Amino acid sequence: MIFSLQGIVQELTPAYAVINVQGVGYYVGISLMTSQTLTVNKETVLYIQQIIREDAHLLFGFKTRSEKEMFNLLISVNGVGAVSALILLSTLTLEEIASAILSKNSALIQKAKGIGAKTAERIIVDLKDKVQKFSNPEDNISTIANNKVKEESLSALEVLGIPKRMSEKLADRIIKQDPDISVEALVKQILKNI
Repeated sequence: MIFSLQGIVQELTPAYAVINVQGVGYYVGISLMTSQTLTVNKETVLYIQQIIREDAHLLFGFKTRSEKEMFNLLISVNGVGAVSALILLSTLTLEEIASAILSKNSALIQKAKGIGAKTAERIIVDLKDKVQKFSNPEDNISTIANNKVKEESLSALEVLGIPKRMSEKLADRIIKQDPDISVEALVKQILKNI
């Protein structure tokens, strides 16, 4: 099993790099995040995840161990292949992926090309207990607080006869603009905008 490669970047694209290790060129799939840290003809070290299939031996490279770890978590989800995982890592930062999973924001995960609603939901369900360490702890606290304010506001609006589905999108938009909003202020804002 190849753990890492140290060599010269012989070729570089946003999706792959060829790393020349003492005359042997290794074709390595990479994310945009890793691609941006590499320079042609310069030496680098990449952490490698090797995937052996019947028809191919694939290498995927990452500049950091954290990115490799997130990649492995993503491909452990049923329906998420190596290419989908790389696209997700190219679309969002590790912190954004972790916070999207922790806040159950499947719309953000679906921004990655090729990841649909069902796959996004599966990622959230399978990884919600495994991505804490990737997220910014301060973001977590505010996300939890925002979710509490949102839930209380939506409950209050339901009592007033306003369907949750109707007010949820408005609540998300208002909270995004004013993360420190109170329950009362949020209810008033939603009522104004309906």
